Amino acid sequence: MRLFAAVLPPPAAADELAQAADKLKTLPGAEALRWTRRESWHFTLAFMSEVEDATVTQLSTRLERAAHRTAPFPLALHGGGHFGARALWAGAQGDVDTLRLLAQRADAAARKSGITMEEHRHYRPHLTLARGHGEPSLRAYADALADFAGTEWTVAELTLVRSNLPVSGVPGERPRYEVVGRWPLGGAG
Repeated sequence: MRLFAAVLPPPAAADELAQAADKLKTLPGAEALRWTRRESWHFTLAFMSEVEDATVTQLSTRLERAAHRTAPFPLALHGGGHFGARALWAGAQGDVDTLRLLAQRADAAARKSGITMEEHRHYRPHLTLARGHGEPSLRAYADALADFAGTEWTVAELTLVRSNLPVSGVPGERPRYEVVGRWPLGGAG
């Protein structure tokens, strides 16, 4: 199964971002973008790709430890950016250092469980809002998000999510995400 560790924004934070995204969808060329669904919004901490069912128990135990070793921390959706013409994203503000630490711990949990991971790269927290196909440029959308500042919340859990890829062959169908594990951060609950 395809899995990733993530931090999910709470409903109130998603509401704020949805209002900002609705304004972006009125900009010229917005109809050419593939906008992500609100229920799929997340900060990926560690993408594990394909994981054998037999590995999930060990991975879950290690992710639980990683969560326990990380204190709850403040975070807010803030600003935006783009990865070339491929992805438009909302950024994060608050205790981003602890978010990065949690991402490192989730990556280490996967590696120690025997999962082959991509090379280590500097973690850049982002929540994907839309995907492009080379046109139009995403700069105007990122610029329009520059002043976006969501309300701060406390990140209190680490989530393991399964990505169910489309199987119908219908153009535009997107993956469905299913939470398969949640662990409170140290001192949370």
